[in-house]
Amino acid sequence: MGSMSNDETWKKEWILLEGHYDWLGEGRWSYTKCSDLFPVLRQELTNHNPRSEHAVVSTGTWSTGGSVPMAFLESRETGNVWAFQVEHNGAWRWEIGDNTVDGYFALSGPTSVNHSWMKDLGEGESFATVPASFVMGGDMQTTVEEMTKYRRIGRLVDESSAVSQVIFNDYMNTINGDPTTEKLLPLISSAAQVGCEVFVIDCGWYDDSGDWWPSVGEWKPSKTRFPGPRGIGEVIDAIKEAGMVPGLWLEPEVIGIKSPVAQELPDSAFFQRNGQRVVEQERYILDLRDESARRYLDGVVDRLIGDYGVQYFKMDYNVSPGAGTDYHADSVGDGLLGHNRAFLDWVDGLHRRYPKLILENCSSGGMREDFAQTSRFQVQSTSDQQDYRLYPVIAATAPLMVLPEQAASWAYPQAEMDAEQTAFNINTTFLGRFFLSGYINQMEEWQKNIIQQGIQAYREHVQPMIGESVPLWPLGLPSWDSAVVALGVKASQRTIVTVWARNAPETVKEVALFLPHLHGEGVQCRTIFPVGPAFDEWDAKWSEADSSLIVSIPHGMYASRSFELVEKGGETLLS
Repeated sequence: MGSMSNDETWKKEWILLEGHYDWLGEGRWSYTKCSDLFPVLRQELTNHNPRSEHAVVSTGTWSTGGSVPMAFLESRETGNVWAFQVEHNGAWRWEIGDNTVDGYFALSGPTSVNHSWMKDLGEGESFATVPASFVMGGDMQTTVEEMTKYRRIGRLVDESSAVSQVIFNDYMNTINGDPTTEKLLPLISSAAQVGCEVFVIDCGWYDDSGDWWPSVGEWKPSKTRFPGPRGIGEVIDAIKEAGMVPGLWLEPEVIGIKSPVAQELPDSAFFQRNGQRVVEQERYILDLRDESARRYLDGVVDRLIGDYGVQYFKMDYNVSPGAGTDYHADSVGDGLLGHNRAFLDWVDGLHRRYPKLILENCSSGGMREDFAQTSRFQVQSTSDQQDYRLYPVIAATAPLMVLPEQAASWAYPQAEMDAEQTAFNINTTFLGRFFLSGYINQMEEWQKNIIQQGIQAYREHVQPMIGESVPLWPLGLPSWDSAVVALGVKASQRTIVTVWARNAPETVKEVALFLPHLHGEGVQCRTIFPVGPAFDEWDAKWSEADSSLIVSIPHGMYASRSFELVEKGGETLLS
């Protein structure tokens, strides 16, 4: 680690920051002192090396389904911070430990003890493990900035397709997987009216039976849901005519056990163990090492693009097949690693054939937020969380794992919500990839106007700078129950900060947003969303002495504001 000491006192110097993920509960980060992980044991008296370690392991294909393949180590002596990440979309392990004179960290892909991985090498053969990366900075902010820059440099998508857009998706707290022509056409009109640029039809568009979970795999539009002579083409044409990019949901890596495709494809196309196909929640798992599996998926994508002009795919993944497949592999872990790499190669092939195609990475929300995936997808779904009051912590911490312009956190205002609740929703998606749902067509004009105002503010203030911004946390990283949460992004001389008040107690009257990169008395601040007579103005004053924005906080309610700060002499997009 590079400790100042050369003995066991290194343990008192370093602090570990690691992330904890769960379905609906992504983005929970916590600090632990290394002295709590590695107490002084006097192992030198034994003449043996230490055996202690703090190991974090992920199995299967949900690479961020419990823990994350990334962590930070901060020195309390020097302020220096390490950040490291395992760049793999399958099984991984990282550990920190004690080597008597200093600490160490070690990163790897699948291992024998954790992942049933083994690879036999013949004479002249070699094996390359999964990639990993690390950066060091003089403090936490610098380290995050360097990792953000590294991730931008490492993107494997066409840069023009990575530009942030305003996306409407029909699923969350809205159609919920039950799309029809009748439901979608009014939503399309309303989404275009408020300023959306992409419209995505989520799951269910292929289902005629009402029991689509075990029957997915053909990816052919339903004729009962879209009964007109043009079928789903009528809906997709309406999206295009409204000036938006059409998108569809896919779960390409699975075939339902009741799908006719399950019988059409050979056994070699699927995960197997002991000669039998692996079944997980009534689905077979495609093995992308197999040429027939890849040909099939290529045909699906080609057909949907060729027949309907789809330009955006939300690629979901809602099951995990366990340890892997032993078919044509030295071990189940070896088979899984081969599939993981083949899947990435398949995605790379899509980008080669369709360089402007936009791909969204979703795995029950944020269950695959590893850099192997996020470097290949322009959009990253951050969660399936359906309670707008809980989402700000997920949105605020997302840029630790993904680029700000990738992070798609849901805003799903509902017709029964008041003005503050509506704006709170919009601010949750404001400093990322704008990601909207909700029955806009059922809302009154005043509520539509708030959504439209939020989109206009995003396009004017955030969209031009988010792609070159770095994230910051002026209140520090939030805990899951934080009463006040804050996220900022900065680029050049401009900084935008969103603050969420979550039923704050009366004792919390104001917060100091520490922004040390802004200096002097020439800092200008203004609220950019929401504004207008429906909203009380939050008092926000710049403190030159503390390099902080002092913001008054309402208590006993859920409310949010976004502020733009510009240094004297800096350009502003404020009107």
